[in-house]
Amino acid sequence: MSETSLSISRVAIVGGGLAGCECARKLSQAGITVTLFEMKPERYSPAHQLEGLAELVCSNSLRSDQLESGVGLLKQEMRELGSLVMEAAEATRVPAGKALAVDREKFSAYVTNVIENDANITLVRKEIASLDAPELAGFDAVVIAAGPLASESLGASIAEAVGSTHLYFYDAIAPIISADSIDMTKAFWGSRYLPDDKDYLNCPMTRDEYFAFHAALIAGEKAPTKDFEKEIHFEGCMPIEALAERGEMTLAFGPFKPVGFTDPSTGTRPFAIVQLRTEDLNKSMFNLVGCQTKLKYGEQDRIFRMIPGLENAEFVRYGSVHRNTYVNAPRTLNHDLSLKSRPNVFLAGQITGVEGYVESAACGMWLGIILAARARGTEVETPPVETCLGGLLNHLRTEQKNFQPSNVQFGLMPELGMRAKKKDRKALYAERARGRFAEWFETVREKL
Repeated sequence: MSETSLSISRVAIVGGGLAGCECARKLSQAGITVTLFEMKPERYSPAHQLEGLAELVCSNSLRSDQLESGVGLLKQEMRELGSLVMEAAEATRVPAGKALAVDREKFSAYVTNVIENDANITLVRKEIASLDAPELAGFDAVVIAAGPLASESLGASIAEAVGSTHLYFYDAIAPIISADSIDMTKAFWGSRYLPDDKDYLNCPMTRDEYFAFHAALIAGEKAPTKDFEKEIHFEGCMPIEALAERGEMTLAFGPFKPVGFTDPSTGTRPFAIVQLRTEDLNKSMFNLVGCQTKLKYGEQDRIFRMIPGLENAEFVRYGSVHRNTYVNAPRTLNHDLSLKSRPNVFLAGQITGVEGYVESAACGMWLGIILAARARGTEVETPPVETCLGGLLNHLRTEQKNFQPSNVQFGLMPELGMRAKKKDRKALYAERARGRFAEWFETVREKL
């Protein structure tokens, strides 16, 4: 069966996360009937807590909103393509400097409301345990957007379909603490080089405080890993204790770097600094930036309270580590994200091998665009590899000796083909991407 021969009028989507909701919205806008299966509240994964759709489980930040960053540029491309996630993010954003962060509960509620009130979408709160589940019978296409925390039974069914064992890595999330429990005589507001900025709260550390904290991280008791699972962390979301094990100064040169900050109580640069990012519009909760962890809960209480200003921290949510599952996309998926072994089954989101909220949503949105166009009897050309969306999709098509999930980045795009100073390269990549996207968008506008 060719990628263009599938007749589509009824689609089942498994998973009500970012990718699933984006895909459902695009299909609905094309007049396609969608049944969206979401297992919550019947069952929750180890990382999920909210009953609503599109729950952000790791952080409330969608990362940089600057067009000279890959993820900022991808978000702009998504806005121009009518992304539901970008619409919800703009409606529920909270201050975060140059980043786009949201109130996660309001964000989830916004997306849930859109889906529940869409006449073309039926939301079914039920777990789907297999690609051959009876609930999926009779649909023209099935989209698996179960996310990186797909249940073991569904994961096993996918593994059987792709003819290989799972690929996986571990993802860590950071603790969230109550704002009322922070000692504001020690913490101060400000972003890097912007002392008047009120988006981040900062806890300065002296040399002795930093090394004591580092030693505690190294010695702290970690949550155990199952015997049959080899622990492989995604580099962009390493547990803080794993980073600490790389060297005494790894944190001070990484997430705790004090560059651009002056402690107003001393008038000098701190030896290290821990940033707290607001979790909601009321600034009642804060996320410990860069402090994702697999420490046991009691150890988190003890060790994170060693940070100046957090001596009496009240934890709204503890950090944790969970397994992320994904397929070897270049070997198992067609270019339209369908399984090579079952062309009427499509994958979307992080399970394909993209990494991150924005990337997952973009993948789901793109699949929705593909299927919607196909239902109208046409095809939409993939964005050029010089664009962020095109580069990300190309990553899923490029054979590698050891395929790994990837965030969007300029490294996924072709080289500039010209000599340029390092400080100018991001701007040049962005300028080229914007131009190529505009050209592509003009040629496919009528098909969207």
